[in-house]
Amino acid sequence: MQDNNFIKELPEEEQQVLQEHASMAPHIIFNIIRQEGEDELRRPFLALAFSALAAGIFVSFSFLFRAIFHMHMGNSQFEPMIASLGYTSGFLIVILGRMQLFTENPITTMVPLLGAWSWHRFLKVLRLWSIVFFFNIIGTAIAAAFLSSPYAVSPNTATALHEIAAHVMRLPAIDNVVRGIPAGIIIAALVWIAPQTKYFRFLTIMFFIYFIALGDFAHVVVGSCEMAYEVMAGDADFSDYFFRFLIPTGIGNIIGGTAIFTLLIYNQVRKELYNHKD
Repeated sequence: MQDNNFIKELPEEEQQVLQEHASMAPHIIFNIIRQEGEDELRRPFLALAFSALAAGIFVSFSFLFRAIFHMHMGNSQFEPMIASLGYTSGFLIVILGRMQLFTENPITTMVPLLGAWSWHRFLKVLRLWSIVFFFNIIGTAIAAAFLSSPYAVSPNTATALHEIAAHVMRLPAIDNVVRGIPAGIIIAALVWIAPQTKYFRFLTIMFFIYFIALGDFAHVVVGSCEMAYEVMAGDADFSDYFFRFLIPTGIGNIIGGTAIFTLLIYNQVRKELYNHKD
């Protein structure tokens, strides 16, 4: 490994340019996310609950705007490419607004746990996951009830909402588990690279979420709004909602975000973390 003392020999202006263009080391990114996770684990119940409730309501704009694009595109061959842009809207509101979205938690809160394991910390993670998941789902139910009102959307928009929600209905539970895994990985990857996307975070979020929609992957929170909409319309029942979609997709998102992405990333940086402690 070459000595980096040559940097000290450069003019001060060149040293500053080098520092500005240097990429963050993986262990630094890990510690940034770890600090964010520690802050989240310390938040009181009401703060988490209202933040998660807001996230559940606002992320449902992804369902609405995707349906609006679908309504205007009709049967065009470009409909999937254009309508998928609408799917990014709710995520942009929630992520840039720093609201609590369940699928971000599997990496944000697992990083502190992996960095310093204890049963007490594990229970705090479970507490946060439970609060955020519950209130995300309540938020999507409120949004679905609003969209179900004949006063909220036009008949054409209501038809488009049903057509978009139908894709959630068509698959069995095991398929929703499998389709939930890539979505969990993508959201975790988005959280992981966020510290390096300070000046173009809007485009990064849009890019990643766009491909969740275009790939027809399953996201438990947005999908819960779509499924709740179908339940309220009488086209699905609570068994479909919980056992065909919600639980399987949640499992898939957790597998992708935690068991695959977060554990792989942790093992990538584990030696560096311990070396920097010494």
